[in-house]
Amino acid sequence: MTIDRLKTPKVALGTWAWGDSGETGDGYFGSPLTRTSRDEIADKAHAAGFTLWDTAAVYGMGRSETVLGEVLKRFPRGDYQLSTKFTPQAAGPGADPMADMLEQSLARLGTGYIDLYWIHNPADVARWTPHLIPLLKSGKVRHVGVSNHRLGEIELADRILGKDGFRVEAVQNHYSLLYRGSEDAGILDYCRDHGIPFFAYMVLEQGALSGKYSPENPLPEGSNRAETYNGMLPQLKALTDKLASIGQKQGAAAADVATAWAIAKGTTPIIGVTRPAHIDGLVRATSITLPSDDIAQLEALADAAGVNTRGWWEKEMEG
Repeated sequence: MTIDRLKTPKVALGTWAWGDSGETGDGYFGSPLTRTSRDEIADKAHAAGFTLWDTAAVYGMGRSETVLGEVLKRFPRGDYQLSTKFTPQAAGPGADPMADMLEQSLARLGTGYIDLYWIHNPADVARWTPHLIPLLKSGKVRHVGVSNHRLGEIELADRILGKDGFRVEAVQNHYSLLYRGSEDAGILDYCRDHGIPFFAYMVLEQGALSGKYSPENPLPEGSNRAETYNGMLPQLKALTDKLASIGQKQGAAAADVATAWAIAKGTTPIIGVTRPAHIDGLVRATSITLPSDDIAQLEALADAAGVNTRGWWEKEMEG
């Protein structure tokens, strides 16, 4: 069995955008990050007690892991947790592609172990899940989770791991006000009933729910997220206005309220951090308590927006 229980934070720090080079057209986000700003983000996060960093081998095809590893060298290894992922669709041809991808991640991150290792997308649950077991036994992986898996796939992965005394210790899916497929499919209830932390990614829908963008001030041109979200910004205005008005009463921004909503739903949001000020927002978000009527109003406005933000790599959670 795993030696210790996974320490689940209130929020996790996302570094998907750290895989961008910052050049226009290179990456999803169009986010130019300097070494100085990354260092400042890490220092502020450390001081605020945010310790779990989430990345993946395929974010910038290794770039996110590399720059994260460089930044975190400033802290003792016990001061932070690393979460990274094996992506079956990017598996190499070797005898054990998962072990190979893990070794590459360890080298890029400059560490001897990963606190939380995920199967990123379920290409073949019965084929890939057993490969986690020797990694757990070796100590190179402390805890394991599954991402973008449907409920039946989560249950199958848990049964496979259970034969060797392990279990699915975390689930990570796209979950936001605009995309509640994991709730509708019963995955949130399943996780609650089985004591499994649910990590929610794209809580801010790549910035579309941050309150920063509008039809007059769209997302950065040339980025994938601009292509996805700029056309829906008019439909999102009522929702982002409501997020902003709730935030105003609490001395917080719209993004902080969207994050607080995800926490109120019993999830651990993974929030992308590309500016030091984002850490201040997370401090605010973790101190907000949303009343149930605010939650209901936000969800009603989100439903009324009538948009579908499911990513091209994601399948429907139901079915």
